[in-house]
Amino acid sequence: MIPVTDPLRVLAPAADVLVVGGGLAALRTVAALREHGYDGPVRVLGAEGLAPYDRPPLSKHLLDRTSPTWLADDLGHDLDALADEVHLARPARGLRLRPGGGATVLTDDGEVTSSCVVLATGARAVSVPGWRAATLHTAADADALRAVLAGGPRRLVVVGAGWIGAEVAGVTAAAGHDVVVVEARSTPLAAALGEQVGALTTPWYAAAGVELRTSAPVAAVDGTGVGLADGTRLSADTVLVAVGARPATAWLADAVPLRAGAVPVDESYRVLGTSGPLPGLLAVGDVAVRRSARHGWVPGGHWDEALHGPDVLVRRLLGLTVDEPETVPYVFSTQLGHDLTMFGLPARDDVVTVLGDPTGSGWTALWTRGDSVTGALVVDRPRDVGAARRLFARDGLPHVALRGPDVPEDLRTLLRASPAT
Repeated sequence: MIPVTDPLRVLAPAADVLVVGGGLAALRTVAALREHGYDGPVRVLGAEGLAPYDRPPLSKHLLDRTSPTWLADDLGHDLDALADEVHLARPARGLRLRPGGGATVLTDDGEVTSSCVVLATGARAVSVPGWRAATLHTAADADALRAVLAGGPRRLVVVGAGWIGAEVAGVTAAAGHDVVVVEARSTPLAAALGEQVGALTTPWYAAAGVELRTSAPVAAVDGTGVGLADGTRLSADTVLVAVGARPATAWLADAVPLRAGAVPVDESYRVLGTSGPLPGLLAVGDVAVRRSARHGWVPGGHWDEALHGPDVLVRRLLGLTVDEPETVPYVFSTQLGHDLTMFGLPARDDVVTVLGDPTGSGWTALWTRGDSVTGALVVDRPRDVGAARRLFARDGLPHVALRGPDVPEDLRTLLRASPAT
């Protein structure tokens, strides 16, 4: 729980709020302000020129959903009705802090000043200079990729066997396209899950009709294919580079200190300067990295962070109590015929225990540090997802004994035999 100690300078009735961003975190911030009784002026600056939409379907449903999944339909929030001003095609170009708090946001056609600014500009797909390749992060990216794949079977090379690469490979191969995935690391999902767990997903590629090449760094990408570092040439009708996303912070320049390219915030989502929180400046969603008593520093990129983080931000901003435990890092992926749900934030050197048979109908991986569970990955076990979520539904890390022959066979047994404290 986050107590109301060292409270924010509570938002005054005459204050105004400027939300910079047009995605899930921005929409939820505006909605939370109204839900918790704030009736002052709220303005929104977006960049894409589209109403807020859900990004996960862009890869999971690349070929069967040809229009965005609008968040107004999914969440019931009408941004135009909630905010006083909405400018969805007015991207922020710079930020200038005000001595008394708040900031001025620079745009192509002028400046917008507010006593309370919430940064929610999300992330951008990583691209490689000189490579002629597609990326997938926006609705426009999805439209362009679908256009290339239309009209018959195509040969697609995907660079990167992470979450997005695996999802796109699965849906495009299922549609009859010839798909090759190349990964510089020795296993898929190595950056997210580590090589031990990532290796368990390797057989999925061949079973889904996808050729996987690991330990295959890419040297060059041009309009006709991919050149690997070992000299191998892979021809392609199109190349998708899916090597991750980074916080969209380039526009901030040196206005605020960054941590690994993200805006550092405290437990209340206040932006942290060199000597503490910056008055009137907050950040939430993919653009931020949050200080956490449970996990250390939590990077953006987690859907629940953008969904639930704004509610905590607004309640603290308005001086209201936050009774719930902090948001748990959460990832859901449908890839190559399998459903993956992950909670927590394991470190590279945490111990991994696999429950169940990875060659069977479902399994769970648990990461532990001492007797603390730092992460849980549930694969093809729908009933265990709720149990894994409950495992982290508390303030601190759960504590579970995992010793030799006492290791339970599945997560339900684990929770029953060794309840978290």
